[in-house]
Amino acid sequence: MNGLWLENNQLHLRTDLPTPEPSSGEALVKVLQAGICNTDLELIRGYYPYQGVIGHEFVGVVEQGPSHLINKRVVGEINAACGHCHFCRQGVPTHCENRTVLGIMNRNGAFADYLTLPVENLHQVPDNVSTDVATFTEPLAAALEIQQQISVDSHQRVLVVGDGKLGQLVSQTLALTGCDLLVIGRHQEKLTHLAKRGIKIGLVDAVRDRSFDIAVECTGNPEGFEIARRSLRSRGILVLKSTYAGKLTLDVSSLVVDEITVIGSRCGPFSPALELLAQRKVDVQPLIQGRYPLADGLKAFEHAQKKGVLKILLSVTDSVLSD
Repeated sequence: MNGLWLENNQLHLRTDLPTPEPSSGEALVKVLQAGICNTDLELIRGYYPYQGVIGHEFVGVVEQGPSHLINKRVVGEINAACGHCHFCRQGVPTHCENRTVLGIMNRNGAFADYLTLPVENLHQVPDNVSTDVATFTEPLAAALEIQQQISVDSHQRVLVVGDGKLGQLVSQTLALTGCDLLVIGRHQEKLTHLAKRGIKIGLVDAVRDRSFDIAVECTGNPEGFEIARRSLRSRGILVLKSTYAGKLTLDVSSLVVDEITVIGSRCGPFSPALELLAQRKVDVQPLIQGRYPLADGLKAFEHAQKKGVLKILLSVTDSVLSD
């Protein structure tokens, strides 16, 4: 099969990859479409020493698996858990000590003709959700994870730092809570997407120090972290939503003195994400800024790495259903 293969921080288009064989309890999924995210770009930069097919945001059709899913469109949770370690027994499979992670750790990913995942990881896509829209299920679920970790309500002032792909989704999901939300970024055209949905926006100078209860950092860079940290009142909550390829330098004493809670946040719940997409409560269409066939995957990554670009999609088959 064809696939985008990462090795020694170099991405290659390969046409000689074997079609994966699903293990017991797994399904074979023919990939329809996949999205490039910042984690994919950071893997190329050396965020994690991974070798294999990358990609984890996808929509596909089940070719081998349980009868009720055959020929159905599905999306998939990316962490394949062992089911018996400490975290699995506690009901937290995303932290399974023996997990593989689609396109990130010890499991070939979605930028290929086929992938395999445990059947329990798969979620059928509602008929009224297009393949374009469903491709955003994984990052939208990650955005919703914030509300699984902390309580957000109308009495709180919340800051989102970053107007990129993840910041856009985090902002839209937090806006649904009715909180007093401000989203800041450096790109007026990106912020305009949010303003059209009634979300308050601003540039960096719109943030007043020590005036927010919750700050969500979505940039993955030290400057964004510092802005988010300074914005918090004492006993505020700092949510880190981006992975960092480099190391941060931070004033730990200020975290102690102000009693700041710092929370890392990554994978989230798929069912609520699909429900929001089906109900059209989140708008992802404006985030799509390019699409390429898998054969042009290297060009797609060149496009995705340009400053300010939002979502780039890879069409793996010709039968992609879009809006």
